[in-house]
Amino acid sequence: MANYQTLLFDVDDTLLDFGATEKQALALLFEEQQLAFTAEMEERYTLINQSLWASFEEGKIERDEVVNTRFSTLFKEFEKEVDGILFEQKYRNYLNEGHDLIVGALDLIHELKKDYNLYIVTNGVSKTQYRRLRDSGLYPLFKDIFVSEDTGYQKPMKAYFDYVFARIPNFSKENALIIGDSLTSDIKGGQLAGIDTCWFNPEKKANKTGIKPNYEIHKIEDLYQIL
Repeated sequence: MANYQTLLFDVDDTLLDFGATEKQALALLFEEQQLAFTAEMEERYTLINQSLWASFEEGKIERDEVVNTRFSTLFKEFEKEVDGILFEQKYRNYLNEGHDLIVGALDLIHELKKDYNLYIVTNGVSKTQYRRLRDSGLYPLFKDIFVSEDTGYQKPMKAYFDYVFARIPNFSKENALIIGDSLTSDIKGGQLAGIDTCWFNPEKKANKTGIKPNYEIHKIEDLYQIL
């Protein structure tokens, strides 16, 4: 087993429960707009949002297109015209307030900080990610935070990881491990960058991608067994 020294952590659905935060933010947004937040609308939003972020990961569209068109696209399906940018701003305000932690994540990071160099690697909006990391208590436990919006690249692009590696003192690929929930972003990105990968898969989803992580864990504290 490798002697890991540098641990790169994804944020959403790895350390922070983005699903819970997102659902609450959407519910508050719809309530403010006096709109019914139905199960059908939630399902359609999720599919549209995931599709847009997948296109972003593949470098086909910019981040602004993801966040500024998802609500207008959603409501167009329900024959309603809305200002996608305005909806995004309102949604972002609610999202910034959420910092639900994955069970066991804060204790894990506190312990790992004693023996490892910890860094954040996340695709997302800088203002939102920094706010949520601070509010959750995670922020001061990491040596540095790399948000795609600040780097000009995103996971899984090799250029994103080149940017990160160049800014980590005495970085060694052989001693680095990335931990994340996304096969197409975290695990594929780690593989393209030439480092070991750990897939956090709490729901025990089937891997139908052909992307093979070095490790798979179902509880965040299972990481201890690898290290």
